[in-house]
Amino acid sequence: MRTTNLTDGFSVSAIGLGCSSMSHGYGPTERDDEESVRVIHRAVSYGIDIFDTADVYGPFTNELLLGRALRSHRDDVTIATKCGLVVMPDGKFHRNGRPDHLRAACEGSLQRLQVDVIDLYQLHRVDPAVPLVETWGALGELVTEGKVRALGISHATCDELELLHSVFPITAVQYELSVWATANREDVLPWSQKNNVGFLAFAPLGRGYLSGRIDHSAIGTEDSRNRDPRFRPEAMNANHAIVEGLRRVGDRHGATPAQVAIAWTLAQGDNVVPIPGTRKLHWLGDNAAAVDLHLTPEDLRDIDDLPPAVGEMSWDHIRAAGADRPTRRA
Repeated sequence: MRTTNLTDGFSVSAIGLGCSSMSHGYGPTERDDEESVRVIHRAVSYGIDIFDTADVYGPFTNELLLGRALRSHRDDVTIATKCGLVVMPDGKFHRNGRPDHLRAACEGSLQRLQVDVIDLYQLHRVDPAVPLVETWGALGELVTEGKVRALGISHATCDELELLHSVFPITAVQYELSVWATANREDVLPWSQKNNVGFLAFAPLGRGYLSGRIDHSAIGTEDSRNRDPRFRPEAMNANHAIVEGLRRVGDRHGATPAQVAIAWTLAQGDNVVPIPGTRKLHWLGDNAAAVDLHLTPEDLRDIDDLPPAVGEMSWDHIRAAGADRPTRRA
């Protein structure tokens, strides 16, 4: 597994592992902690060394799982977690960027992850009720105190990124980036490249859809994808054209649609690290092998010519899904 520099002095494997789906989002019937531990251990054996989680996943259970699984591999991995979102009793997310909350959240994550320092601590969402510089300054103090190695952020605007980067360096940003979610390629990705900041690309497989392995019958009632318009039955049928396009490109290389989708994300920049998630051993190897798939200029043109995803997310859907901006193709 080759490595990628998120920024000077901070390198990680070219493909990471997003761990949220092991504990969060797809419903309790899909959860299998022992299988997830096996997936994490196998990922380490493949050379994958960046694992992404958040305190809100579960909540808390995903960090506990990752801490248990990586306890014997601590010196070989980079652990990235997030703060700034809280699950309320009604199940909705509430943003909390207050310094006292962030400090307490960091202490909780350190304990659950069973580590002395968090490698990459990311602000999950900007809290509009707290001055941004105050929030970011508090996180910078955690770095100064040695509790956090580096800072990242998810779902901030470019203006916000510019401000934060001037206060304390951003090591990585995290946004959705995939064949059917390219909006961030137009603004945040160029900003990250200009400023020597890494780009962690979550959902490079379109929450599983771009693998070509799921249909609407596989999505349970408690699955968060039910709130994503791209997963409505009529949209999934229409979006099948995207999967078939990936399959055609894959056939040229003896690769799967999932591998093509991850390779496309990798091809978007030298600072881009896809962090696909999986809960199954048999898909982990498929995903990891995408690092060796090199798409040709013709492949990339054919993928860019695929139809846009049906199911552009409205602001109401974005809020309900926990995101903050549309993820339609540009």
